Amino acid sequence: MALDLTSLPRPSRDDASIGTMARGLVGSEILRIAAEVRELVAKGRKVCNLTVGDFSPREFPIPDGLRQGISTALQAGETNYPPSDGVLDLRQSVQRFYERALGLKYPLEGIVIAGGARPIIYGTYRAVLDDGETVVYPVPSWNNNHYVHMMNAKGVVVTTDPSHGFMPTVEQLTPHLGTARLLCLCSPLNPTGTMISSDVLGAICERVVAENREREKQGRKPLILMYDQIYWVLSFGAVKHVTPVELVPEVAPYTVFVDGISKAFAATGVRVGWGVGPPAIIARMRDVLGHVGAWAPKAEQVAVARYLDDVPATESFLTEMRQRVDARLEALHTGLTRMREAGLPVRHIAPQGAIYLSVQFDLVGKGGLKTNDDIRKLLLEKASLAVVPFQAFGLSEDTGWFRLSVGATSVAEIQEALPRVEATLREALAAK
Repeated sequence: MALDLTSLPRPSRDDASIGTMARGLVGSEILRIAAEVRELVAKGRKVCNLTVGDFSPREFPIPDGLRQGISTALQAGETNYPPSDGVLDLRQSVQRFYERALGLKYPLEGIVIAGGARPIIYGTYRAVLDDGETVVYPVPSWNNNHYVHMMNAKGVVVTTDPSHGFMPTVEQLTPHLGTARLLCLCSPLNPTGTMISSDVLGAICERVVAENREREKQGRKPLILMYDQIYWVLSFGAVKHVTPVELVPEVAPYTVFVDGISKAFAATGVRVGWGVGPPAIIARMRDVLGHVGAWAPKAEQVAVARYLDDVPATESFLTEMRQRVDARLEALHTGLTRMREAGLPVRHIAPQGAIYLSVQFDLVGKGGLKTNDDIRKLLLEKASLAVVPFQAFGLSEDTGWFRLSVGATSVAEIQEALPRVEATLREALAAK
């Protein structure tokens, strides 16, 4: 007979067995909302789910060549531990990819492979920061607040606004850089789907270089820039993706790129990411990630190495991928624009990059709605539209701004949802 342990204590933040860091760590708001949506769907409710930053394999299958490559590698017995910094063939392939696509040729010692982009972010924080040091990051942004908490760092939040595409300016950042050890930027930005312009990024990078020149004279540790560009191949409209190093080459010794295949190739579950940057930092990241076993599976690494070097296949896939993502973003853009022109309380930023659209449902204070969560629940209950408020990305104010993510839905589902959203907005206005 099995030993019955079903009465073991359930999770509690007051449990004395839990450490201080874990006790204070806040769970993902996005996953909580996603679980709520799954529960509704399980009950038979049809929901246009624009919550998770993921891809439905039904709507966005991974490339055929990558799938076949993984199968071939498994059959060939590529199932043992990979090197702690990644399979050599993949690091070389990433090196060629960056030189070919971004005009940046890094040494192999400046490239580390991990199980997706998240370990690279964690590795950057862990390799750079000492206890209590300062991290400067804009909000809304993805998970910086949680990483700051895990590192016992001091977070300095720079609140951005829609007039600048929710991107920070050099004027906003400069007062905080003198005491910062890490500056975190992301473009295209999760959650907003906006992209930083070359003049703004260039000015920020020049400021970082100037700050570090002064620190070198003073014998102080440098300010490091973590540049998350996991969505960089998915760009739309007139704004083009730019990198810190191409704009200001002198910033290269202080810049760590966060990247991988998760978003570019709709391969979020394949878990292959990479960090690119100064070898001194990358070497420490390699050791940190090696100790926690955060490497990508070897078969997947072997397959990605071969796939990245198949330029015709990757370019063909990315062309179609952009078209499919853009069609969904444009469907939202067109429908929301029509509502705005009809006088309804909604505005948004036109698609620029990633799989996201920033939308403001300006309903706070209307129809008894007091918070973003009130609006979220209204849209879910009345319009069967699931969205994520910017509070999930570190913004505290109830401004009515939400992230809409299109990776797990179809154009048809979006077009079916738009009339429901319009009717819900009209009903909310009528309920003044």
